[in-house]
Amino acid sequence: MKYMFLLAISLILLFFTQPLLNADTIDYDLPESFSWQNINGVDYLTPVKNQAPAPTCEAYALCAALETILQHDTQSLYTPDLSETHLYFYAGGTYRAGYVNIVDAANYLITTGVPDEGCYPDPHRPFDYPFESLQDWPERTVKITEWGWVDRTDEAIKQALIDHGPLAVCMYLCQDFHYYSGGVYEHTWGSVSTGHVMTLVGYDDTQQCWIIKNSAGSDWGEDGYVRMHYDSALFAEWYGEDTGIMYIDGAYGNIQPDVPKVYIETPQIFHTYLYGTEHTQLFRSFPLFQKGAPRLFGPIPIKVTTEATQRVEFYVDNELQFTDNSPPFEWTFSDSFGVHTITVIAYDEENDRSMDVLDVFVIV
Repeated sequence: MKYMFLLAISLILLFFTQPLLNADTIDYDLPESFSWQNINGVDYLTPVKNQAPAPTCEAYALCAALETILQHDTQSLYTPDLSETHLYFYAGGTYRAGYVNIVDAANYLITTGVPDEGCYPDPHRPFDYPFESLQDWPERTVKITEWGWVDRTDEAIKQALIDHGPLAVCMYLCQDFHYYSGGVYEHTWGSVSTGHVMTLVGYDDTQQCWIIKNSAGSDWGEDGYVRMHYDSALFAEWYGEDTGIMYIDGAYGNIQPDVPKVYIETPQIFHTYLYGTEHTQLFRSFPLFQKGAPRLFGPIPIKVTTEATQRVEFYVDNELQFTDNSPPFEWTFSDSFGVHTITVIAYDEENDRSMDVLDVFVIV
């Protein structure tokens, strides 16, 4: 009888203490370091992008995570390029509000999916405008089966990173973060100045840091990345009782659409061109000048890079100016003072198409 009593007491104690054990004493058996930049010598991350000057960080973080998952799942480094701007606007984001709800964006990835960049390239505008993807975009989408929040403990974050792929992390950033140029970032001065969403891709216990991919271009930080000390990571609760750390999983759909690709290489945002010679803009914000738009003095060749392309059409303010039927595809632009929109559309043998768009500010 005594042994039955002791057994009953033991079972009761086990029942009531189990949640505490699950929450605080899980043995994760984690490696000392991990990064999606180096999985058995393979870098599954896609190139760093630049969201400027638009507040589209949620979409950029989710697409960066999804692109990595696609390459790992297919075991193919085909450099997927998803349309962040499509995800941002079609999921309900506006520049006026300054964000898209990351929950809405994640749900959109489940219900509808995101097409490739050629359906809706980022024009890098700092304002709302009428938007529309190419007509066949629903046939070029990638979807996910699930998303969820990750517990805000170092061990849970690391395990989710390994199990699911890169994580979209909502963070508060202090003033000193904006001066980061390399090394392990540790907060030393300044108060919280902004909120931002980035893509957590790895960790290193030796350096006590997270490895995070930003969307400020490859010239920022360490080739577009920051190593952030564990103690300086301020994860943000912007969406109710969540943790600010999101995973996505179960990618499927038109993973490698058989379409042409085209990118405007010259001119580039935040650059000034003096009769074709490139210079970095000294003053990114200037009265009457559209922020981000290249500033042009004199004619400039519009240079593009392409894949699977038979011809390229060059448009200015939606009017066709020139068609080039052989590489290297190029056309010289010159126009009157003010903002103009350059659109390039690439076609393949099947007449499938993709595009890129850029606003420029002509001075003389």
